[in-house]
Amino acid sequence: MRVGLVRSATNCLLAALMRVLWTGFCLSTAANTTALAQQGGALTPGEVPPQVRAQGEASPPTVVLHPAKTAVVRLTVLLPLQSDSLGRAAAAVRAGILAAHEAERSEVAVTIIETGDTPEEVLAVYTKALATTDIMLGPLSRSVVAALAQSDAVHVPTIALAQPEFGQTLARSPLLLTMGLAVEEEARQAADWMAADKTGGKLLAVATSIHWQRRAAQAFSAEAQRLGRDTEVIELGSAGGYLEAAALMQFRKQLQEMKPAALFVSLDAVQTRQLRAVIGEDLPIYGTSQLNPQALAEHNNARAEAMPELNGVRLLDLPWQLSPDHPAVMAYPQMAAAAKQTRNADLERLYALGIDAFRVARLVAAQRKQFELDGVTGKLVIGFNPAGTHFERMETRAIYRDGKAVPLDASGK
Repeated sequence: MRVGLVRSATNCLLAALMRVLWTGFCLSTAANTTALAQQGGALTPGEVPPQVRAQGEASPPTVVLHPAKTAVVRLTVLLPLQSDSLGRAAAAVRAGILAAHEAERSEVAVTIIETGDTPEEVLAVYTKALATTDIMLGPLSRSVVAALAQSDAVHVPTIALAQPEFGQTLARSPLLLTMGLAVEEEARQAADWMAADKTGGKLLAVATSIHWQRRAAQAFSAEAQRLGRDTEVIELGSAGGYLEAAALMQFRKQLQEMKPAALFVSLDAVQTRQLRAVIGEDLPIYGTSQLNPQALAEHNNARAEAMPELNGVRLLDLPWQLSPDHPAVMAYPQMAAAAKQTRNADLERLYALGIDAFRVARLVAAQRKQFELDGVTGKLVIGFNPAGTHFERMETRAIYRDGKAVPLDASGK
């Protein structure tokens, strides 16, 4: 079913679409930098998230957003909105795209098409949509992005919302740009940061058997070794999301023997608090955005839990999660949330991805081939070249102070 939604000054489409924020995690296939697969979900499988549902109706497979001015560019967005594994992620990205479209009031007509989540389903929709689009935004999952890159279907500029698996090399198409949030990229940036801090001696990367943690630890180790650092990955036992006590005691003994210069923790905040309680605060610790489980909007909330056990721990995260006074962060509305619901930090990051993806699409629509963007997901460098596209994101460096993650200034303080 195709539904045309026409904006007016008195009837704001965005407010209707973003009225309610759902909570909970359910991704069993990590599309981005999340650890969502390790959590329980608040929605029943197949339930349609509220902001992808018109009042009293089922979620439409296609939604058309007309711009305030005459459209000169047609942007098609492909998202698995009803997927059991990726539906919540897709809806968060969609909400960010809508927020950016509303704020920009650009000459871009946006069509959002609901897809399945298998490569075959998405490629079929992608191919059909080529006839009526100038720029494509999507897919959202790693496996589908890989399948699209290996096909010969990419004939218009396409901004994919996921990165390939660690170690996987995609065909260098001059039209396919991958800009998803990737925990591996955060790990590589942490390795560069540690090298810049001139932390001499051996580096340890600590993870559990959880898939995203292994990926991040491997990415960190590869980058640190490329920089000439002696690095070792240590995997700790875990159960139910917590580190096992015996594993922690054994790790403390290993630290006494190895005497490493610093740790990269490919862990979440709960696990890192456990680790800190056992090994103390002497060793410098670096980590990813998974050390920051609170949305920025929750920092001043009385219900927000301070985590003083993490004071001094360094991490990377998005400006959307750290910098309320960042010009781009200030320019866009916060993701809608029910009054008594705690915001989900991973979904907030995906919402921010939607905002930046639309902004990049706008610049591509303006025939920009090489450009930089100070985005809500970081400082972005984009290039469309005959030999292939280039994408780079530099996230914000942060540190825990008084139990909260706060950005470091340019001097690293």
